[in-house]
Amino acid sequence: MGCYEDRILPHIVKFTCGMPAMRKVRRTATAGLHGDIVEIGFGSGSNVGCYPADVTSVMAIEPSDTAWAMAEDAVADSPIPITRGGLDGQRLPFADDSFDAALSTYTMCTIPDLPAALAELRRVVKPGGTLHFLEHGSAPDEKVRRWQRRIEPAQKRLGGGCHLTRDIPALLTESGWDPVELEQYYATGAPKAFGALSIGVARAT
Repeated sequence: MGCYEDRILPHIVKFTCGMPAMRKVRRTATAGLHGDIVEIGFGSGSNVGCYPADVTSVMAIEPSDTAWAMAEDAVADSPIPITRGGLDGQRLPFADDSFDAALSTYTMCTIPDLPAALAELRRVVKPGGTLHFLEHGSAPDEKVRRWQRRIEPAQKRLGGGCHLTRDIPALLTESGWDPVELEQYYATGAPKAFGALSIGVARAT
């Protein structure tokens, strides 16, 4: 990664995705998690403090050394053990059926090969396990989607490959995850092109 992606972008992501006002929705996304979980796109640790007490460990997947360093204090203070276990959600270095559940928040927009990452999560999560997600993506309204298509080329350059037009529920379904709980809405106070959210729980089919 270049200087911008490695040294500057993690601070921008922390500012935009780690605001205190977002803690409530993060707690909603993590509700029901239990046991050993794998979290892709751990970032600077914005979900630390939001995990339920039933979570026994978190295996963090994070490509950015800068973001991981920014998470150092949160990781050290967490009552739940957190370990950095890999750099790439598309190739997870774990045996099959290693985790009780998976977590992804504001991550599916940037993974280059999202179907590969979702397949990897299916592989490492135990049968009957779940994937909890909080993601932004394709808007429900065509007028907003037109703006998303116009803005996306610049967003991908400035946002480290962040896509605005990914249909997260459809991509989950196509990758063998059944969204058994799903809520979609526009985030309050955010431009609709950036704030079309999908939050829920998916189970491997």
